[in-house]
Amino acid sequence: MVNMKLKTLLQQDVGSIGIGAMIVFIAMVLVAGIAASVLVQTSTRLEAQAMVTGSDTTKEVGTGLSVSNVLGYVNKTTANSPDISRMAIMVRTRAGSEEIDISETYLEISDSTRKVIMNYTAKFYRDVAGAVDIFQMHTFLDNHAKAGAQYGVIVVEDADHSISSTTPVMNKGDKLYICVNATAALGPDGETWPSNGISERTKCWGMVVPEHGSPGILKFTTPASYPDAVMDLQ
Repeated sequence: MVNMKLKTLLQQDVGSIGIGAMIVFIAMVLVAGIAASVLVQTSTRLEAQAMVTGSDTTKEVGTGLSVSNVLGYVNKTTANSPDISRMAIMVRTRAGSEEIDISETYLEISDSTRKVIMNYTAKFYRDVAGAVDIFQMHTFLDNHAKAGAQYGVIVVEDADHSISSTTPVMNKGDKLYICVNATAALGPDGETWPSNGISERTKCWGMVVPEHGSPGILKFTTPASYPDAVMDLQ
C-alpha cells in the first residue's frame, strides 16, 4: 500500500516537471520571436536608411557643375570705367551629373576685399546664333534693380530645351554663361553707378554652388593691364 502511494507521488512530480519545462520552452520561444522581430525591424530600417544615404551620396558625388572659362569685359569707350565691368562664366554639368536647377544655384565671388552672394534672376537669353556679342546684352548685364546680387544667363547649348527663363534646368551636354555685372557687385561703391569694377592685379575666387552636388570653382588674377576689351581670365 505504501509502495503504491510512493509510486503515485513520483508520477505526479514527473508530470509537474514536464509542465514546467513546457512553460519555460514556450517562454523561450516567445522571447526568441520578439528578439527576431526587433532584429528584422532594425535591419529593415537600417537597410532603408543605407539606401537613402547611398543615393544621396551618389547624387552628391556624381552631380555637380564645372567652370569651363571666365571672360572679362572692359568698356574702352567710357573713360571713367577702365576696369572690368562685366564677367561671363561658362558652366556645364559634370560627367554623369543629374539635372541641376539654376534657379536654386548661387554664385559666390570675392575680389579678396569683399565677398558677394548672387542668385539667379529672370534675365535670360537663348539664341546665340550669329554675330551676338554677349557683353552687349545690356538687358541683364547692365545696372538694374539688385544688379549686384543677381546674375543673368545666356544659353549656349541646350539640345532638349530643358533650360527656360522660369525653369532653367541643366542636364547632360548643356552649357551656359552666367553673366555678372562686376561693377555693381564688386565695385568699390557697391551698387552705386558708375563705380570702377575689378581693377588690375586683383585676386578673385569663387564658386558656382548647385542645390545638390559639387560646386564649380573659379580662381584667377586679373592681368597687370587691360589692353583688350575682352579677355580670358581663367
